[in-house]
Amino acid sequence: MRPPPSDRASLRHGLSAAVDVHYPPDGGANAAVVVAADPTFRNVLETRTVWVPTVAPYVPGRFFERELPPLLAVLSQVPALDLLIVDGYVTLDADGTPGLGAHVARSGAAPTVIGVAKTPFRSAAHAVEVLRGASARPLHVTATGIDLGFAARLVTDLPGGGRIPDPLRLVDRIARSAPARA
Repeated sequence: MRPPPSDRASLRHGLSAAVDVHYPPDGGANAAVVVAADPTFRNVLETRTVWVPTVAPYVPGRFFERELPPLLAVLSQVPALDLLIVDGYVTLDADGTPGLGAHVARSGAAPTVIGVAKTPFRSAAHAVEVLRGASARPLHVTATGIDLGFAARLVTDLPGGGRIPDPLRLVDRIARSAPARA
């Protein structure tokens, strides 16, 4: 699938990243980012983590209130990005109700944000379901700044033979293994 001309131009050059947050049992959050030279993530340039001591509680449909501050903290440590992949939804419904990815995009962290969610959200029927590897459980892809079909194809083509693409698996592992600080 060839991306639309605007997508080809914006993703041809520039940095791409994947981000995730882990919440240790004792509180706080470890945010991690994996920065790559291109949207295929075949050339990882750097990884970073940031510890955030206080986070908001989880509220369904308002996940961004908990996740956004740690993500912005770690993203402030890396150069300007062209593409960002988040573990979650960009939009929560077909009307464009902002999810985590939309809030990250509005922060100016990256002009293109792709959300990859592992579980369906009740109002997110607009998300494109992507099957990877031998898994029968789909990932749910949403996006801003890029054609949704192209974003889904990009997620399908990311490295890794399993359900979860390698960039998201790597950033999850880094966030989980970062030491919690008091």
